[in-house]
Amino acid sequence: MALLRGVFIVAAKRTPFGTYGGVLKDHSATDLAEHAAKAALAAGAVAPELINSIIMGNVMQSSADAPYIARHVGLRCGVPIPAPALTVNRLCGSGFQSIINGAHEICLRESEVVLCGGSESMSQAPYAVRNIRFGTKFGFDLKLEDTLWAGLTDLHIKTPMGITAENLAEKYQITREDCDNYAYQTQQRWKAAHEGGHFTAEIAPVEVKAKKGKVPMTHDEHPRPQTTLEQMAKLPTVFKKGGTVTAANASVNEAFAPQYLSVAKALGLDPEKSNVNGGAIAIGHPLGASGARITAHLVHELRRRGGKYAVGSACIGGGQGIAIVLEKC
Repeated sequence: MALLRGVFIVAAKRTPFGTYGGVLKDHSATDLAEHAAKAALAAGAVAPELINSIIMGNVMQSSADAPYIARHVGLRCGVPIPAPALTVNRLCGSGFQSIINGAHEICLRESEVVLCGGSESMSQAPYAVRNIRFGTKFGFDLKLEDTLWAGLTDLHIKTPMGITAENLAEKYQITREDCDNYAYQTQQRWKAAHEGGHFTAEIAPVEVKAKKGKVPMTHDEHPRPQTTLEQMAKLPTVFKKGGTVTAANASVNEAFAPQYLSVAKALGLDPEKSNVNGGAIAIGHPLGASGARITAHLVHELRRRGGKYAVGSACIGGGQGIAIVLEKC
């Protein structure tokens, strides 16, 4: 589609990624998206009045205003009221999909400038009680449903996403040791990139609460570069006894180490060119935000390295996948 017309990324910004229940737990997906959007508009010197359309990826709809996320982000950023807003949900590929949809609009001349992104707060995913809106029987044992866990389970086949990773590990003969080694590598790659300042250009710091007022959060909270292979080896597997997936090797986007390793094995990927600055095992994988985060990082990394092409990709729940190719002009 991009060959039909030149489509360019003018600016790309993101917030730091928090850990589950961490310092960003009280920030809604809408708040985080607004912060990143304003930073991107400022970085690109793009006046909000020039925006023709807003497209946001979001999966969990974890806050009360989440159904309006794309619209509210646009309005809070000063985008004109007539500009349409679209929220897309392609599960883990939602952030990528928002960018692809924006490119489609530009190629079809429906828009000239599109504000695209993805946002998620899995920490705010609520518990739900189903089938009580119209009353319930006396003595009926009401069950609280964890909407986060439900969202990470494909109910069509009654299978958690972690089991799909275990299935791949078995099919492609990926061992627990392979997974831990890869997880350790991605943590160390993030550490080297962080210390080298390779994430600085893409991150828009967020003010968070601290003991003595508010302080700027300038880097990702999720990485654990201090983790050792010995510590990883002691962790129990989560989804399958004798399996491969643990809290340390899960988070082509690294939702789970065996998923990435099986794709790399099947496609013959060069490990020196894949997730060069660490992936989701280190940085985190808030569903709808990951595609936007990966794309933003690739934009800045291409510029830093003087490269020509970059590929961003993600596995998607339900047996799907997505990829985007960027060319530096």
